[in-house]
Amino acid sequence: MSRKTWRREIPLHLMIFPGLLLILLYSYVPFFGLAMAFQKFLPARPFFDNPWVGLKHFQYVWDMPNSLRVLWNTVYIASLKIVAGQLVPIVVALLLNEVRKDWLKRGMQTLIYLPHFLSWIILGGILIDILSPSVGIVNQIVQFFGFEPIYFLGDNRWFPLTLVVTDVWKEFGFSTIVYLAALTSINPSLYEAAVIDGANRWKQTLYVTLPGILPIVILLATLSLGNVLNAGFDQVFNLYSPSVYQSGDIIDTLVFRTGLEQAQYSVATAIGLFKSIVSFVMISLSYVLAYRFANYRIF
Repeated sequence: MSRKTWRREIPLHLMIFPGLLLILLYSYVPFFGLAMAFQKFLPARPFFDNPWVGLKHFQYVWDMPNSLRVLWNTVYIASLKIVAGQLVPIVVALLLNEVRKDWLKRGMQTLIYLPHFLSWIILGGILIDILSPSVGIVNQIVQFFGFEPIYFLGDNRWFPLTLVVTDVWKEFGFSTIVYLAALTSINPSLYEAAVIDGANRWKQTLYVTLPGILPIVILLATLSLGNVLNAGFDQVFNLYSPSVYQSGDIIDTLVFRTGLEQAQYSVATAIGLFKSIVSFVMISLSYVLAYRFANYRIF
């Protein structure tokens, strides 16, 4: 690169510093706070003068009566979200790919994409009204067909399923667009060859379309393994209540209650550190699998 070009591009290079500064402040400086997981944190004392207690807080978390239940809830809900979040967008993308009216196709894409932009604070209020057992429109339909009202947000049997369905409804539009983009990369001559061989639309989908998007499916599926401990704090926090702690309490909500409501900062930090370590392992594993099966690599 010539010196003249370098000088001309200096403003562009300087534009990266605000982003680097934010990453440094919010992603790396908090690393020092992880020391609280190994200390008896006393707010009135200087941070590094607090007494060190080793792995005592991790042992305390392990001995908590609800720790295994919370871990199971987290993995169970997150796994269901990952599976449903992969299958639904693929099916919708295949169906939209068969729509021949461009205005209808674009309109449906926009409609299913809209919930992605709404926060769980807004959606939480909407869902509480819609799923209400007394005045909610869903239960009015259920009662119209002669069934008893369902406590979607107050029954431990229904709460995990409600979390999965509402999460898929919010996010499947975004993934659908990714798969629609993958469908456009399939060579049209493959469909022409399939038609000449007598393949109908189902056979074309089975032997041309699905193999064409298979690398993207494998890539997104393997990368989603990193979220196996991310069951969605925003969603669960806005929808759950003490009556569904048994089936809806996850690691993130346990950290919130332990740290901010019970003021056990060191214990909450230990729980968060455990989750971060497991998530790091899963993300590393998913990256290796994505490289092996989809030839995906960052560098």
